[in-house]
Amino acid sequence: MKQKMRYFLLLAVASFISETALAQQVFKDLHEVKRKETLFGIARENGLTVQELIDANPEMNTPGYELKKGDVIKIPFPKGKEPKDNVNVMAESLVTTKGTTDMRKRTIRIGVMLPLHAENGDGKRMTEYYRGVLMACDSLKANGISTDVRAWNVPENADIRTTLLEEHVADRDLIIGPLYTKQLKALGDYALRNNIKVLIPFSINSTEVYDNANLFQVYQNGNTLNESYAFRYYQRYKDYHTILIDCNDTTSTKGGFTSTLRRKLEQEGQVYSITNLRSSEALFKKCFSTTQPNVVVLNTSRSQELNVVFAKLNGLLMTNPGLKISVFGYPEWLMYTRQHMDNFYKFDVCVPTTYYMDPLAPRTARFKQKYRWNFHQDMQNYHAKYAATGFDHAYFFIKGLHLYGEKFTGASGMVGYTPLQNPLNFERIGNGGMMNRQVMFVHYMPEQRVETLKF
Repeated sequence: MKQKMRYFLLLAVASFISETALAQQVFKDLHEVKRKETLFGIARENGLTVQELIDANPEMNTPGYELKKGDVIKIPFPKGKEPKDNVNVMAESLVTTKGTTDMRKRTIRIGVMLPLHAENGDGKRMTEYYRGVLMACDSLKANGISTDVRAWNVPENADIRTTLLEEHVADRDLIIGPLYTKQLKALGDYALRNNIKVLIPFSINSTEVYDNANLFQVYQNGNTLNESYAFRYYQRYKDYHTILIDCNDTTSTKGGFTSTLRRKLEQEGQVYSITNLRSSEALFKKCFSTTQPNVVVLNTSRSQELNVVFAKLNGLLMTNPGLKISVFGYPEWLMYTRQHMDNFYKFDVCVPTTYYMDPLAPRTARFKQKYRWNFHQDMQNYHAKYAATGFDHAYFFIKGLHLYGEKFTGASGMVGYTPLQNPLNFERIGNGGMMNRQVMFVHYMPEQRVETLKF
């Protein structure tokens, strides 16, 4: 019977059955504060006293509290006018599960608020991610950690405030989501009021994490990531001579990194050379040092330019076999391994990335096989496997909450989990939430081995 129930849950996800019944609600509505609105005006408009409004929103009792435009507040039913079928599910769950029970000694409650549908690529990718979450819960159960997972379909056009009124939202320990930045503030404010941790699995464009201590953001924005890659580059290659190659790709988005890298090298007083992919062999050779090892950086991630660069480098080594040349790449290069593997090994390539799953590892093969068994299909053909990402995120956080409860911060060494694909190491951002700072270099070694250098 137990196996049948598990299969039914997985089958439901595979069939994209993601609608949930509306909860019996304590609150009549959520209200987004508009410019110049006051507590008195909002209360009067909803037939409430100011005290009833404050009682429904305990944060208003905080010293120095100010009602601000964009705040989302709960609107209760006027006293004595609650619906007859209202059993105060939300309030009861908050009192009985949040205030008195240590999550280290009970089932961990997880909420997933993502687009879980088959209508477009977002829905299909997030459904695969959710399947990875379920697989993590299954693995954790074998280790004695129980979970209660509830999922809500929150597509791009959804008002997440409506979802937040549903049953069993308020009693979650962790909510994973949303996918879309525009939904984050309402969820973040709600989580802060109800002491729920929120894992933001993909969105990077919101600034909410800088102000909300309950948020955990997995991915850094482009500027922050470029700074991190440039810093780690300098640590690894400070004794190398850097050659920057302009590849004449007008569509490239890598100018931000090369600009950041140049600035870092100049700050450290490190000399570098600049050349062009169309330069003559003589001018190209002139940029390379004969006394130091060299490291080449392109300003594009495209495979066609990489082909030309490897051809020029191989030609250069034929006439100058004493040169030492390494190449520093981009995450997109992980998709080119079949085509360029020999050159990756030959030129000691390092690829900076936030994810990597070794395709030859036995653990990878087992995970793919289990996914196929559970869902009767293979994972989608993306280099970064969304199911593996969901597995890593869920396993890391659920185990962390089980071990540390409210004190879990996601810092390095707390969980002791070796990720399948997505390493996590969170640091607090000022007085706000937590940001994952983990990056790594995938290193293709000349002895034809691959190692991951984690920072």
